[in-house]
Amino acid sequence: MHVGMSVFFQNLGQPRSDREVYAHELGMADLAEPLGFDSVWAAEHHFTDYTMCPNVIQFLTWVGARTQRVGLGAMIVVLPWHDPVRVAEGYSVLDHMSGGRALLGIGRGLARCEFEGFRVPMAESRPRFVEQAEALLTSLETGTIEYDGEFYRQPAAAIRPAPFKSFRGRTWASAVSPASAEVMAKLGVGIMIIAQKPWESALEELEEYRRVYRTVNAEEPPQPLLASFTAVHESEDGAREMYERYILRYCESTLEHYEFANANLADIPGYEYYGKLSSRIAKHGPEQFTRFLADLQVWGTPDQVTEQMIEHQRMLDSAGVIGVFGYGGMPDAVAKTNVHLFAEKVLPRLRAHQTGTARG
Repeated sequence: MHVGMSVFFQNLGQPRSDREVYAHELGMADLAEPLGFDSVWAAEHHFTDYTMCPNVIQFLTWVGARTQRVGLGAMIVVLPWHDPVRVAEGYSVLDHMSGGRALLGIGRGLARCEFEGFRVPMAESRPRFVEQAEALLTSLETGTIEYDGEFYRQPAAAIRPAPFKSFRGRTWASAVSPASAEVMAKLGVGIMIIAQKPWESALEELEEYRRVYRTVNAEEPPQPLLASFTAVHESEDGAREMYERYILRYCESTLEHYEFANANLADIPGYEYYGKLSSRIAKHGPEQFTRFLADLQVWGTPDQVTEQMIEHQRMLDSAGVIGVFGYGGMPDAVAKTNVHLFAEKVLPRLRAHQTGTARG
């Protein structure tokens, strides 16, 4: 099983300086290769303390220069906030500089505050994403970017340095709503799952994605990747405390950042799914929804975490997992103990578990 590690750059309530957060998270990233992880990831976000990695390609280039082996993954680059030319150039440079270790992750975004900050109409995110993804993915295969769409127009231009290696098989897209999964299948990319809904629903949508993918592409779809906020402790009581203190706080921050309880999201084209979500939150309360999100994550003793991750892999037929080990106000020392214990007692067993590969 491929096992990656993501850093998160979260500074909830800003109890520390952003410099202190960066020093810690860069130190966490430095641990990935010596501890035996297969890849390093980061998520793009802007303007708030939810997570502070506005330029994922820049961060991955830093990681690539300090490592020899690990894959370098975006979890994700939000295309409607970017010029696809610059994304294509950035990924081509990253791939050349790292010897072909880049792992491409793309998505259309969800947080209203981030769309407003970029002056991009949120209602246009899905058609913008589709056009820009088509242009980007084609350019990384052909070396030329060109598109004439409703939202994105680009005269033919060369990507230099020219991509030297295909990104097929090492490209994933984040998809939460059912319509997004269908879009990803038609684009020919894999699915990155960040657990936010019941496993039964996630499986149904994954099977629909696979059906559409086979129909459109006449081949088997890539195996998905699953990102899990992870807490491991030698004792069950210690793991339970990490769940209560840090996983729940992270899930509260997710509810706040994405405004899942905001019924007005349903009025924005492309975000109708979240209207149903807000109705459930209004009915059952935000605390219950936060615990629902937290229960989808992975926590426990080393044996329990191993069993959960292997079960998730079997259930989803995934290529592997990306673990996040510092979040929700977790102190630096706790985060480092968390990742070290995982690497010592969980990672070897996961890597021995046979499945597909996340590397292209």
